[in-house]
Amino acid sequence: MALLSRRAAVQMFLAFAFAYFFSALLRAIIATLAPTLTGEFALTARDLGLLAGGYFIGFAATQLPLGTWLDRHGPKRVILAFLSIAVAGCIAFSLAGSFATLLAARVLCGIGVSACLMAPLTGFRRWLDPGAQLRANSWMLMTGSFGMLASTLPVQWLVPLAGWRPLFWALAALIALSMLLLAWRVPAWQAPPAGNSAPASYAEVWRSAYFWRMVPIGFFSYGGLVALQTLWAGPWMVRVAGYTPVESAAGLFTINLSMLVTFWSWGVVTPLLARRGIGADRLIAWGLPCSLLVLAAIVWAGPAAGAAALALFCVSSSFVTLAQPAIGMAFPAALAGRALSAYNLVIFLGVFTLQWGIGLLVDGLEALGWPQVAAFQGAFAVFLAFSVASYGWFLLGNRDNRRAAQPASP
Repeated sequence: MALLSRRAAVQMFLAFAFAYFFSALLRAIIATLAPTLTGEFALTARDLGLLAGGYFIGFAATQLPLGTWLDRHGPKRVILAFLSIAVAGCIAFSLAGSFATLLAARVLCGIGVSACLMAPLTGFRRWLDPGAQLRANSWMLMTGSFGMLASTLPVQWLVPLAGWRPLFWALAALIALSMLLLAWRVPAWQAPPAGNSAPASYAEVWRSAYFWRMVPIGFFSYGGLVALQTLWAGPWMVRVAGYTPVESAAGLFTINLSMLVTFWSWGVVTPLLARRGIGADRLIAWGLPCSLLVLAAIVWAGPAAGAAALALFCVSSSFVTLAQPAIGMAFPAALAGRALSAYNLVIFLGVFTLQWGIGLLVDGLEALGWPQVAAFQGAFAVFLAFSVASYGWFLLGNRDNRRAAQPASP
């Protein structure tokens, strides 16, 4: 498939980015609404973790069929079909009267926006050159940070004025608007030539040693980054550091603003680094230990670790986000949708496991008589231990990774 012109590529990117903005907002909004929903529905930490993770249950459930559909039908048709489910999920969430209904609607939202990153990444693999793919991936994540920013202080200000239920009606309308932009500006999909097409199977992905070397850091490091950014940073600030809900929303704003600047910077520097032969594997190997040290400091500091420390952890964890485009470029273009969706499944299974698992650990340790602060520290320490182990697995295969991660031919 021919590369897009610069103008067509920018228009395509902006249409996808508008939809991904709302996907990220929905992903992170529970962290800001946590005090309101906890009070209205009497939620425990376990319930809160499951509710936030419900988005990722729906998200993860679609990833394998999504990859096949993307390769077969193309990003445009697939994302439009899925976003219609997101509209229904937002409306259902706004009407929920119980925790079970909230959870079901949250799962629907996760299903509905599950193509909002995979669809553009699949398109980028065919429509953009490798350097532009790295830039577009980082700037798409930057757009997600805009959405997460919008889920913090703006939501905190709007809820007392309008209530959280009308907010979800507005989100449904804006997602419907994004569907119109996508239908207008995303190119039609052309099936690859018969000789270049791959069977509708994940066998080549599952056989890839490179894919499996990247799985643990995707599950624990990438999944943990998203789990903290979209949920547990907020409760840590309130229950451990002693922030008020408004101060916590401001702290989340700071964290997401830091990530926005970080992803913008990655979009600027990664094409330059790629031209110098410095690839994703080397950057991950260099940078990820910083996040492990910061997380260890957060666990040790406890109440003294506030928004600045959590923001530093998220920024230093951003190295692992380079794994996703590296996975896409390690496979032929005809397999890009499946490879990217398979890895996204790993990431979001990690997000769900860590969001719910940290809540279970906090409740469990408190039931054993641990003080609340110590329970949070203990849960985060378990997360740290798994993250260290996953980094060790990545380093064991790093030599093979460098050979396998060369961009595949179109």
